[in-house]
Amino acid sequence: MIRALIFVAALSSGGLAAWITFAQPDTPVQVEQAPEIARIAMSEVLVASAEIGQGRLLEETSMRWQSWPEGAVSAGFITRASQPDAIETLAGSLVKSQFQESEPIRSDKLAPAGSGYMSALLPAGKRAVAVRVSAENTAGGFVLPNDRVDVVHTYTRPSIGTEPPQSVSRAILRNVRVLAVDQSRNADPANPQQVVVGRTATLELDIQQVELITAAEASGTLSLALRSAADLNEPKLAVKRREPTVGVYRDGKMEVVKVAPHTAGSLWRARQSSP
Repeated sequence: MIRALIFVAALSSGGLAAWITFAQPDTPVQVEQAPEIARIAMSEVLVASAEIGQGRLLEETSMRWQSWPEGAVSAGFITRASQPDAIETLAGSLVKSQFQESEPIRSDKLAPAGSGYMSALLPAGKRAVAVRVSAENTAGGFVLPNDRVDVVHTYTRPSIGTEPPQSVSRAILRNVRVLAVDQSRNADPANPQQVVVGRTATLELDIQQVELITAAEASGTLSLALRSAADLNEPKLAVKRREPTVGVYRDGKMEVVKVAPHTAGSLWRARQSSP
């Protein structure tokens, strides 16, 4: 009897559950929509189709248009919208700084067609000056283009009194870049250990340094001291001139005395005019 009652109760519960399930109205299911991916605006930018070395002439085949996100387009980039004929217009320009493959072509790294080679590579405000050199005064020929050097001036100081003439050397320029050795603008990449023995070295200087080194070369010889690559961040400074000196006789002995620059000439002329 108890089993029959349990069985009837179970059937009743199942029936009640089924009635509740099917009696409820259908509830719509909310399906979340995936967020729409924003489209990135693109622009066509002029890029190098292959590596272009410094000093090479730009050719039409070395440039191509490439899609570029508009938000990443720099002000120096050349776009097809602004210069649709840029490939034809820029062909023949001189490359002032190397381009890697797919690197955007920038106008500030190009020199107009027909520009002089060295003048196109010089930074603004700089001058190229050639000085006479030899293996002995260029670190045995190991001074190569793009190296940094100190310029040492050697001259003969005339005799003063009983003192014989003396050779004097002093550094007049420091951390100067070598643009070329003879006519070579770049070291041979296939043989970076080569020794270049030239008769002239072309240095990159500002106008004040040009005046200093020209006067020094006229009064003596110049040597180039090769700098370590670890010292390249040192400022390019002209070494301060030494204070002028004159020989003065005191108690039968000659002494070297420092004088102010504006009085050195007067003292020298007075000594020359004295009997």
